Amino acid sequence: MDNKFQFPTEVVDLPSKGLLYSDDSPLSSGRVEIKYMTAKEEDILTNVNYLEKGIVVDKLLQSLIVTKIDYNDLLIGDKNALLVAARILGYGKDYTVRYGGKEHTIDLTQLKNKEISEDLFEKGKNEFSFSLPTSKVEVKFKFLTHGDELGVQEEVQGLKKLDKESNPENSTRLKHMILSVDGETNPGKIRQFVDNYFLALDSRAFRSYVNAIQPDVDLTFHPDGGPEGGVDIPVGISFLWPDAGL
Repeated sequence: MDNKFQFPTEVVDLPSKGLLYSDDSPLSSGRVEIKYMTAKEEDILTNVNYLEKGIVVDKLLQSLIVTKIDYNDLLIGDKNALLVAARILGYGKDYTVRYGGKEHTIDLTQLKNKEISEDLFEKGKNEFSFSLPTSKVEVKFKFLTHGDELGVQEEVQGLKKLDKESNPENSTRLKHMILSVDGETNPGKIRQFVDNYFLALDSRAFRSYVNAIQPDVDLTFHPDGGPEGGVDIPVGISFLWPDAGL
């Protein structure tokens, strides 16, 4: 192919720095190369089937990623970084949102990565520890990957078919994150612990800790008069494709 038709690419630094991936994974470099969006990607963004199934983001990123990776291995925070980079390369850095009855333009290039603290884990091993403050139980856990999230969603959908009034997403995600409870690694016993013994106070503290240390993109902005902790940046179809609202 003529060089003038070669797609330009950019390299994205991952919030995890690649430190939680095994050495044999291309993701361990902490960088992923992606290409700029083309008309092909706009076709993905308007694909009704993808939109209805909620997979348009994944189809888009899979189309843009140049580095030969296993997409299921991507940590959720690293996937978020690729999503922001794709938006910038596709439609520019300025993203306008409404908050408090006013329009606010966010410069997406100013978003910061929440980087991982290297003293919390063994390099190349996605495993962390936390002592539950009320029960004093020691749990080991991992950050979820895209593949893990698929498993969570599949299980949640199955449970909702059995009981349409249930909302099992939080407990199901905990079951997929926790690797051991006081040294017990049997998946059945971990599930029993989550269902019957995981105190609400401990669950809240655990989720807060995970959110604090998890590598990700800080998807908040701070409008005048907004809350001290900032406001979540809405990430919908208009984030990926500004013309979607026209």
